[in-house]
Amino acid sequence: MPGISIRRAKRYGLHTILARRWLAIYASLLAMAIVAILYYLSLEDDPDNVLGFNTREMRLADRVHEMEEQNVMLRHQLAAAHNQLVAVLDETGGNGTAADRAQPPEEPLSKCAEVSVVIVCAGYNSTRSVVTLIKSLLFYRRHPLHFYFLVDEVAEQVLSHLFHTWGVPQVELTMYRIDRKITDEVDWVPNKHYSGVYGLVKLMLPKVLPVTLRKAIVLDTDITFATDIAELWRLFSRFKPGQMLGLVENQSDWYLGSLWKNHRPWPAVGRGYNTGVILMDLDRMRVHNFQQVWRLVAEKYLVTHFSTQLADQDVINAVIKTHPDMVYRLSCQWNVQLSDNTRSERCYTEVTDLKVIHWNSPKKLKVKNKNAEFFRNQHLTFLEYDGNLLRRQLFSCPAGEEPSWRDQLSRLSEEDECYDFQRARATEYRTHLYYLQYDMESARAGGGVTLVAQLSMDRLQMVEALCRHWQGPVSLAVYMSDAEAQVFLQYVQDSDVLRQRTNVGYHVVYKDGTYYPVNYLRNVALREVNTPYVFLADIDFLPMMGLYSSLMRAAGDLFSDMNTPKALVVPAFETQRYRLSFPGSKAELLSMLDMGDLFTFRYHVWSKGHAPTDYGKWRTATTPYPVKWEADFEPYVVVRKEEIPMYDLRFVGFGWNKVSHIMELHARGFQFIVLPNAFVIHMPHAPSLDIAKFRTSRQYRQCLKMLKQSFVKEMEEKYGEDFSFVV
Repeated sequence: MPGISIRRAKRYGLHTILARRWLAIYASLLAMAIVAILYYLSLEDDPDNVLGFNTREMRLADRVHEMEEQNVMLRHQLAAAHNQLVAVLDETGGNGTAADRAQPPEEPLSKCAEVSVVIVCAGYNSTRSVVTLIKSLLFYRRHPLHFYFLVDEVAEQVLSHLFHTWGVPQVELTMYRIDRKITDEVDWVPNKHYSGVYGLVKLMLPKVLPVTLRKAIVLDTDITFATDIAELWRLFSRFKPGQMLGLVENQSDWYLGSLWKNHRPWPAVGRGYNTGVILMDLDRMRVHNFQQVWRLVAEKYLVTHFSTQLADQDVINAVIKTHPDMVYRLSCQWNVQLSDNTRSERCYTEVTDLKVIHWNSPKKLKVKNKNAEFFRNQHLTFLEYDGNLLRRQLFSCPAGEEPSWRDQLSRLSEEDECYDFQRARATEYRTHLYYLQYDMESARAGGGVTLVAQLSMDRLQMVEALCRHWQGPVSLAVYMSDAEAQVFLQYVQDSDVLRQRTNVGYHVVYKDGTYYPVNYLRNVALREVNTPYVFLADIDFLPMMGLYSSLMRAAGDLFSDMNTPKALVVPAFETQRYRLSFPGSKAELLSMLDMGDLFTFRYHVWSKGHAPTDYGKWRTATTPYPVKWEADFEPYVVVRKEEIPMYDLRFVGFGWNKVSHIMELHARGFQFIVLPNAFVIHMPHAPSLDIAKFRTSRQYRQCLKMLKQSFVKEMEEKYGEDFSFVV
């Protein structure tokens, strides 16, 4: 593709390069024309060439059409090269060297120099979209990164946990809460942009960020990098005295005011500048009192414009209109903008090395653009990229303190026959809390019961059925890969049932290792409960209709005595039928038991797991009754959140993961009380991979036995009770 490199022009001579390219283009045009003429003449002697379209004429028509398309493309390329030549000659006076002399050379960046990145991020959707940006930055980077996030309460919780569990080396994280002190200084500016008050927070960066932070690259969350961000950082060295902002020209006609009738944009220099990518010299902005400058400019133009349409971008462009020398103009390749009215094609027809893609339309990846599919695929590459691969140290710089879990992993021996079990226990799984919108206040209201469960992608279809049966809050830990997370997101958004529920907390735990970390997942979901009571369940059980209300009443009655911790047992049943007429009451369930449509859970393969529930007594019980703990007891229980211990992480995959937890409840003195009018039913499904491993692998069963023995020994030492009979 014809294009001009100033450095190359300086070395070889601008005119010579362009002349060679023009000759090459004209030679291509001439060659194709000759081929077409010869091809056409060859048809004259063709005996099959009669009236109508024969095969050879069809081929000729296709060839001519193809040539026409190539000629159009070459003419565009030739025009672009010509325009570039005119622009360069205007700047250099025809010798191609003055422009190079006008640009200060880039200062080299030392190997371990830190690059500072500032991002404003608020809300559940932004915390999800910013992960793709972070992945692209980490993929290309060759320097330590320090992220400075300005966040609301939601983003602070989600991002702090994500970075902590991700454990990427050479990455620092600093967060600043967007509180009233910040919003009070910007919310006086009326803003019609969908980002609301958060879209104005970038105006406050010189004041909010520490004075020790002298320079920073400020990014929107809807950006994807295609190069090392250090290349952008090095452009700070090209700033002239007085320049404090590095920006790319806006790639639409928005600020020209020609998009529609009566369109009155804020003032700007030409097309204005886009603020999705900013090189910000914070020192110079503070010296020139940028805070006072933007306020005065905003007050001036709000008199006639009443509100901003593009948030901080409108205000910054109005400031630049008044102080044009403050801007260092970045090449378009550093912010290729894909809005509805974009003219970014003018950039990528002239610049082959695109470095930053910006989805600056409210439609994001659904924007209509003839080249959007190409950029969408590039974005999806990082969206679905396995973030665990970015945990590796790819360059040698002084390392900070290693995460404790990584130190534990390094001390494990891969020769150990139970290494995979030990590794699963020590691993910190990368976790994205609240992957979708969640109404925390609604979940807290009423002092309710939160259902806690975990699942993988092969159980995803069960979530919808669960939410039809359970109206209360739910905390789900979902184990999946980065690519599967996108399928999960689409599934929830397409479901009429799930997209209406804002009291379901989805916590994505990303796959890592051989075994399913069932108890790790349970702990993730359990920690995020914000109600007084929890119902510890599994995703393949459907609660009876109205169970939430029933448990609320039972909890209010049975947990009133605070002296003895209690676990309320919800009896479990199962069916072998994929299509079941779900019982609407205890009477219907008993009838189905008698007819053989239902069974007590696992009565034929693991009766010990639920035998202490005493189903015979339950049939006629009308009031709650206590039962004694026995070895291998693993009921589904309701407990007080503040009293419940975490699950033991040594148990992964299949076997003893719930048994060990119930055993510790007993060791802590919990009283087990069976609820007489409550039940859950296990729905049939294909066996999990971990069950297959347990059944077929002798080594698996031996490792599980060793884990049981070590757990029992710890329980005996911790609680002073003899549990030797359970192994």
